[in-house]
Amino acid sequence: MREAEVRRGIEYLFFGHAALWRTIDARLAENSLGRAHYRALYFIARAPGLTISDLLALLGITKQSLGRVVKELEARDLLTTRPGNRDRRQKELRLTSAGRQIEGAIFTLLRDAMSRAYTHAGQAAVTGFWQVNEALLPPGDRGRVARLGREGG
Repeated sequence: MREAEVRRGIEYLFFGHAALWRTIDARLAENSLGRAHYRALYFIARAPGLTISDLLALLGITKQSLGRVVKELEARDLLTTRPGNRDRRQKELRLTSAGRQIEGAIFTLLRDAMSRAYTHAGQAAVTGFWQVNEALLPPGDRGRVARLGREGG
C-alpha cells in the first residue's frame, strides 16, 4: 500500500465516523443525551444483562466515566441494574421500556444511514469494510465483538 492510499483510508474513517454520528446528534440532543449515553444504550440493547465490567471492556472508557453515564441513565429510568446471576457482586444492566424505545429510535437513524451506504457500495465492498474493521481490532477483542447480539439477546 502506498502512503497516499493509507492516508485516504484514514480520512474516510475520520469523516465517515463523524458523518454517522452527526446523523443522530439532533435526536440525542432532543433527549438530552450525549454520544456516550447512546453507546451504553446501544450495547446494553445488543446484550441485555451485560455487566458493568463487560461494558467497560467494550467501550474502553474509565470506570468513573461509565459510572456517571450509568447513573444518569438509571436516574432517567432508561436502564436498570441488578446483581448478577453468576456473581452477585457484578451489576447486570438492562434497558427499561423507555430506554428500549429511545435506543430503537436512534438506532433506526443509524441503520438507515448504514443501509444507504451499504447499498451504494455493494456487497463485496461491505464484506471488505467488515474485514478491514475487524483487522483494526486487537486480536483479543475480535471474539467479543463477534459474539455481540448472540448472547442473552
